[in-house]
Amino acid sequence: QVQLVESGGGLVQAGGSLRLSCSASRSASSFDAMAWYRQAPDNQRELVAQIIKDGSTNYQDSVKDRFTISRDNAENTLYLQMNSLKPEDTAVYYCNAVVNFELYGTQREINYWGQGTQVTVSS
Repeated sequence: QVQLVESGGGLVQAGGSLRLSCSASRSASSFDAMAWYRQAPDNQRELVAQIIKDGSTNYQDSVKDRFTISRDNAENTLYLQMNSLKPEDTAVYYCNAVVNFELYGTQREINYWGQGTQVTVSS
């Protein structure tokens, strides 16, 4: 069973920075993709940033040029560096890891989730 544990959330003023970490129970490079999602009150969970196994990255438009996703395979850790934070970035941030596999000729995936870490940005 894969375990993901987030840390690094907290309270910060607008314009400030935070770095989230996600410690995985196995090598980050063993996953087909890892990502950060967030969920604000009364909103659906949304993708913030994703890093694919080959190292390519994708970002939600609202965080481009402010957030950076990275991974340290040696430390089994996924990071999200968040700069120029805005009040609308306030949410619970979740770490996600995906493993793809084929079963009876059909592509399937398993999603693993962390417990989440609260990020609050004050104006």
